[in-house]
Amino acid sequence: MSKKNKNTDTVIEEEVKDTNISSEESKKDKKENKKESKKDPLEEAKAEVEKEKERYLRLFAEFENYKKRTTKERIELFKTAGQEVITALLPIMDDFDRALKELEKNKEDEHYKGMSLINSKLKETLRLKGLQLIETKQGDTFDAEIHEAITQIPSPSDDLKGKIIDVVEKGYSLGDKIIRYPKVVIGQ
Repeated sequence: MSKKNKNTDTVIEEEVKDTNISSEESKKDKKENKKESKKDPLEEAKAEVEKEKERYLRLFAEFENYKKRTTKERIELFKTAGQEVITALLPIMDDFDRALKELEKNKEDEHYKGMSLINSKLKETLRLKGLQLIETKQGDTFDAEIHEAITQIPSPSDDLKGKIIDVVEKGYSLGDKIIRYPKVVIGQ
């Protein structure tokens, strides 16, 4: 045999060995697959059960969160359900207060007593619905989160700089929410 034939024969033998090895490996793989396929239905069922169990738990958790969120939103809605009506009544309350100040000059007048009674009933009814007056008086420190400054004027004394000099319009809150900020004049 020539040298070329020997090399070719060697290459062919190696290819045959590789083919035999790969066919043996594929036979082993098939046997393992058969073994796995025997276990597969049970394992697959267990895996499917775990998957569905996890899916159920996630859906249950999402539903619980949904219930909590809607309950919280409903409570907030009930707290502020009358907000529009109450906000519309605030200017009327301001007019009532101004009228009472004018009638106060003659306290013995029956008009004053009647208006005062109606005013106190209105305020008490709104208080029971959650309306609260934001207490603001002259000399309080200005807080931009609570007060609305409508103007600044030179302060009459140094101790009133940055403080409230006058309250132009009262502020109100409904529950924890401020529905009208008190309008104030501050000193500079």
